[in-house]
Amino acid sequence: MVNSSAMTDNITVSSDSAISESKAKELALALNYPFSILNSNQIQLVVTQQHIEIRAPDLGNPIFIDFEQGKNAHRRQFGGGRGQPLAKAIGLKKGATPTIIDATAGFGRDAFVLANLGCQITLIEKNPLIATLLDDALYRAQDSCEIRDVISRMSLINNDAVHYLTQLKDNEYPDVIYMDPMYPSREKSALVKKDMRLLHQLAGPDTDSAELLITAQAIAKKRVVVKRPKSADFVGEQKPTTTIESKNTRYDVYVSS
Repeated sequence: MVNSSAMTDNITVSSDSAISESKAKELALALNYPFSILNSNQIQLVVTQQHIEIRAPDLGNPIFIDFEQGKNAHRRQFGGGRGQPLAKAIGLKKGATPTIIDATAGFGRDAFVLANLGCQITLIEKNPLIATLLDDALYRAQDSCEIRDVISRMSLINNDAVHYLTQLKDNEYPDVIYMDPMYPSREKSALVKKDMRLLHQLAGPDTDSAELLITAQAIAKKRVVVKRPKSADFVGEQKPTTTIESKNTRYDVYVSS
């Protein structure tokens, strides 16, 4: 289980039933968050009999991660394989399946796509709540005969990406480092999906993507790939080696020298 020594006000761990209460209290202790009864007026990490989820005011239904069903299943089946823009940006081609570090894992969707395409990928997620959702989803997915092999190629680290990367030894350097840094969103817009609003709420403003890009360029053996909205500025005003675009997204590729 992931852990963090951080103590954040107004975030607690809870359970939705007496059956899950013991597990919730263990999780609260591991994360150093207080345990409390269900409270709709605060952000809570809630342990249910099915999964671990986040409940937050004004976000509607709880948020959890499921690699077996929903959007992840759809992308796995209909995402376009190695011909999709993400795969091209990463450098996937016949005879080339790079090792990857996803330095900003979030809900793990792009990492799951890349693992499904055969890549060994390490997911780095700084926020302990999001990392806990990822950890829970990876654990549950091990029981799925359809994606067990995919999940075996994914490993999770709850850490700050810059700190983690700078601690790597030379023989641990990945071929590719992937970044999807937080982009300012219209917080009150109906166009911003609730899970993205939650990420913004938990992560706060992006203050270190330029530093992360510089660090990643010193570590990645082959390339760094930065996912951006089509209209966004280059991270750190660094012009990429090349860019691959999809409908609403572009991938800025920085090829290692």
